[in-house]
Amino acid sequence: MRRVGLILIAILLSGAAGDAWADPFSEIKTYVRSDHDRTVTECDRLATHPSDPEAVLTDGITREQMDKPAAIQACHTALLDDPNNPRLNYQLARAYGYSGLHEKGDIYRNRAVKAGYPQSLFVVGYIRIEGWDGRNPDPCYGGELVRRSAQAGRFAGLVGFPHYVQTGQFLDCDDYPVIDPVEIEAFLDAAEARASGYYQTILVRSLKAHFADVAE
Repeated sequence: MRRVGLILIAILLSGAAGDAWADPFSEIKTYVRSDHDRTVTECDRLATHPSDPEAVLTDGITREQMDKPAAIQACHTALLDDPNNPRLNYQLARAYGYSGLHEKGDIYRNRAVKAGYPQSLFVVGYIRIEGWDGRNPDPCYGGELVRRSAQAGRFAGLVGFPHYVQTGQFLDCDDYPVIDPVEIEAFLDAAEARASGYYQTILVRSLKAHFADVAE
């Protein structure tokens, strides 16, 4: 009973002021896998993203498959023992997001972002670019997060950042995101080396052809 009570307190406190929504980029660390416990938890079983490269389970849970209330409770339980684990924070935020409880998920999203967790950098960047959570989009902030997910090796970032540059998402941005043609070329080279299957391959080749034309 005491443990259930602690979980309920943690859930209630999650809506309180804590971590700001947009963390300064200077606070984002470089994620190091060995710094964090990779023991499989019930949170992992119920909330792992199928494409998360840092997942501890090979099979993830799609949005449609997720038992969201159970995932939220399981991830709160796991965080009681390991509150700073970015994987667990990301997975709890994912369960809250799929439940439409974006404000409750903010604190956990931001903890994972501050830790430089690659999946969280991409997902939160995508959310801010697209306004997926119903808030006003912020493509400049979101774009820099997607760029940093690419720097961390996330395949979605390696192709996503060049795509957003190509489609003009950042035309009204000033300092961020940083747009460096040499870096974009390196992102696409890395993506090409890792592309699997027909669709990923032609996507990368199309992006490379576009930026080659722009450079001429």
